[in-house]
Amino acid sequence: MPITVGQDTAKTRRTLRSGDRSISYYSITAATEAGLGDFSRLPAALKVVLENMLRFEDGGFSVSTDDIKAFAEWGVKGGKNPREIAYRPARVLMQDFTGVPAVVDLAAMRDGIKALGGDAQKINPLNPVDLVIDHSVMIDEFGNPRAFQMNVDREYERNMERYQFLKWGQGAFNNFRVVPPGTGICHQVNLEYLSQTIWSDTDQNGEEVAYPDTLVGTDSHTTMVNGVAVLGWGVGGIEAEAAMLGQPISMLIPEVIGFELTGAMVEGTTGTDLVLKVVEMLRAKGVVGKFVEFFGAGLDHLPLADRATIANMAPEYGATCGFFPIDGETLRYLRNTGRDEDRLALVEAYAKENGLWRGADYAPIYTDRLSLDMRTIVPAISGPKRPQDYVALSEGQSAFRREMEETFKRPMGKQVAVKGEDYTLESGKVVIASITSCTNTSNPYVMIGAGLVARKAAALGLDRKPWVKTSLAPGSQVVSAYLEAAGLQADLDKIGFNLVGYGCTTCIGNSGPIQTELSEAIAAGDLVATSVLSGNRNFEGRISPDVRANYLASPPLVVAYALAGTMDIDLSSDAIGQDQNGQDVFLKDIWPSTKEIADLVEQTVTREAFLSKYADVFKGDEKWQAVQTTAAETYDWPAQSTYIQNPPYFQGMGPTPGSITNITGAKVLAVLGDMVTTDHISPAGAFATTTPAGQYLLERQVQPREFNSYGSRRGNHEIMMRGTFANIRIKNEMLAQTDGSPVEGGYTKGPDGQQTSIYEASMAYQAAGTPLVIFGGEQYGAGSSRDWAAKGTALLGVKAVIAESFERIHRSNLVGMGVIPFEFTNGDSRKSLGLTGEETVSIFGLDTIQPLQDVPCAITFADGTVKDITLKCRIDTAPEIEYVENGGVLHYVLRNLAKS
Repeated sequence: MPITVGQDTAKTRRTLRSGDRSISYYSITAATEAGLGDFSRLPAALKVVLENMLRFEDGGFSVSTDDIKAFAEWGVKGGKNPREIAYRPARVLMQDFTGVPAVVDLAAMRDGIKALGGDAQKINPLNPVDLVIDHSVMIDEFGNPRAFQMNVDREYERNMERYQFLKWGQGAFNNFRVVPPGTGICHQVNLEYLSQTIWSDTDQNGEEVAYPDTLVGTDSHTTMVNGVAVLGWGVGGIEAEAAMLGQPISMLIPEVIGFELTGAMVEGTTGTDLVLKVVEMLRAKGVVGKFVEFFGAGLDHLPLADRATIANMAPEYGATCGFFPIDGETLRYLRNTGRDEDRLALVEAYAKENGLWRGADYAPIYTDRLSLDMRTIVPAISGPKRPQDYVALSEGQSAFRREMEETFKRPMGKQVAVKGEDYTLESGKVVIASITSCTNTSNPYVMIGAGLVARKAAALGLDRKPWVKTSLAPGSQVVSAYLEAAGLQADLDKIGFNLVGYGCTTCIGNSGPIQTELSEAIAAGDLVATSVLSGNRNFEGRISPDVRANYLASPPLVVAYALAGTMDIDLSSDAIGQDQNGQDVFLKDIWPSTKEIADLVEQTVTREAFLSKYADVFKGDEKWQAVQTTAAETYDWPAQSTYIQNPPYFQGMGPTPGSITNITGAKVLAVLGDMVTTDHISPAGAFATTTPAGQYLLERQVQPREFNSYGSRRGNHEIMMRGTFANIRIKNEMLAQTDGSPVEGGYTKGPDGQQTSIYEASMAYQAAGTPLVIFGGEQYGAGSSRDWAAKGTALLGVKAVIAESFERIHRSNLVGMGVIPFEFTNGDSRKSLGLTGEETVSIFGLDTIQPLQDVPCAITFADGTVKDITLKCRIDTAPEIEYVENGGVLHYVLRNLAKS
């Protein structure tokens, strides 16, 4: 369908010559000539947003001339002017863990609009949507040539209901495409194939228009595509669904932090080492809710693959995005990955004409700046619980021992026998080593580097330690093509890094089970087993239930740690193992030179490989083509399905919204600490038979082998409600063991004061008509853009979450589900107030609430005393007030579509 533009935009519409054609565009220079302000020194990332304002000005798109002028004022005010604007991205990207519940919601909305007397066909994406199935494959089999096929077979066995549903959605909805399983990770497919940097299309008047490629995605690492100058970031599935259905993204004009890169990377370092330092620096700086734009002479020496690695980890450093402007390296990458020459000509011409090109004179205004000399980068890892916990490789052993003493409070050196094996386990042993995730498997320099480490190690007779579960899960089939062309896959196979699938695997928690005897030994000895992965997330409880300490590292270092088999080693100086002659082998002996890597990248990473592997990207293999589905307008919800169920959000919904009311007499469901992530709130990985979700499946005769994961069952609200706040490592401060240490897992106190699961307690409170609140600390909701962290919270009957601060996406998701976020003020916190969870909470002033308003809150303690405090309501914008009045953003959209 053609793009839609505003109706009062003629004053900024101009014509651009690209090759032998003329094409319209919306000119930032023309906006200045029209008297709207001087925009010449805006950062390129902000110019993309400005162009969006110019293109949608008037025409019923809620974009005014004052919105455009506000960008000029941003520069005058030193990079600050937090005006609310309505932003419309060009497209939406999804993966299956978050995409399935989004399509479930759309299907439920079709039922809902029919119940309100409307037309089901009004529930259709207005913007293009691509869903890439990448989160489903689990590593059951590894370390042998059969691993890939066996894991794929199990994937289809486990997920057939979901795949049938997605195939139905692909046929039922307009503008909705599905990239089948086994193709790659959504962000890498987006970077290598879907993205175009500059789009062109016809508008509603039949004229061809060029405009920047922009998107939002239902995965937080959507930011990766900013490496190729495509402005995109993660939103919750709820917000993405609203964007699909024509709702703008309501946002404030962001601050933009300029991050200057100088110098060039030195011998022996990788893009992973660089990004881990960037994450540490930007987390310390504090960039939540801000854009980060990278600039400086160092970009002249930074390949786009490294830029994409840095852009990918924007959620880890807390920014909305990490943007790299268009330059010659952007064009080189687009050409090498198969984009046609007409596209390249358009990208260059548009970028230079509309101020998006990074040339020698590029010198924008930034809100604030940081600088990093890349010559100072050293090999590094990050862990054991947070991506920003940077550790230089030379300090890895001492840092791990310190964590054992201070964090895990366990002694080093305790040996535990492993049944049937001739080795013992102790804390620090690496039981999972995985080359995985979009962050690094998209980067040929580190992947070729890992292959060369494997080649050199295998030639010396080294192998992975027998207790290490090794895996290789590339982000696209192109990676396999160049590893095979270089002969490196055979070398990786020799030390256990066989291909296990194309998907997120270990990084999302689909690491699969480790050997039963190892798991038993870890439990028996209460050991701190470790994992090393080339991913972006290492939150506790995410990677494996058997692993307490998780470390992020470059793919070559993942291989090295698999050879060493332990974190209790100084890889920079200790021997990794012995060769065939019994001689010590050190990391330097197997580490490739920068030239070796670059030469192989030049020889094997070819345009032809990209063109070949993406030629039939939507076709899929024989298994996908054999998936059967129906062609009905609405979905025939299978009553017995444990994967796909009609959610309760719209059932019984009337045609008119309600109102926001005060919260009175609420009880506390949980008191949580700092850095509670969306993994804590809504875990993605496996679950046990003893959990409420496990009990639900057992009652329906589903065997534990078929449980799959929380992530794969996000189309069933009954599972996900039971999984909310159910992470095995979450700590509710309302509970303590007899020795005073916190109780781990999804537990709380029920109405009777006894310990029970959070799910069972919430059901009891809801049955009694009692509203609930959650207390939290700093950075509440960090991590993935996981809509179920908000959906589950809402379905448990939680009316408010009160924390010291919120991460951007989760705050938005809570509002999108009708749950009100509040922040403490005046230095108050759960600790300063001495909250135990025995309190009753009432919050007033909500019946007349305005965005970001302070409101009174009365906390009644168990002894009857009352403490009055002030909370800041984090309903940030006027549209968000309407969302909460309606019970959520989808309810708001549904009612408006039914009325129209």
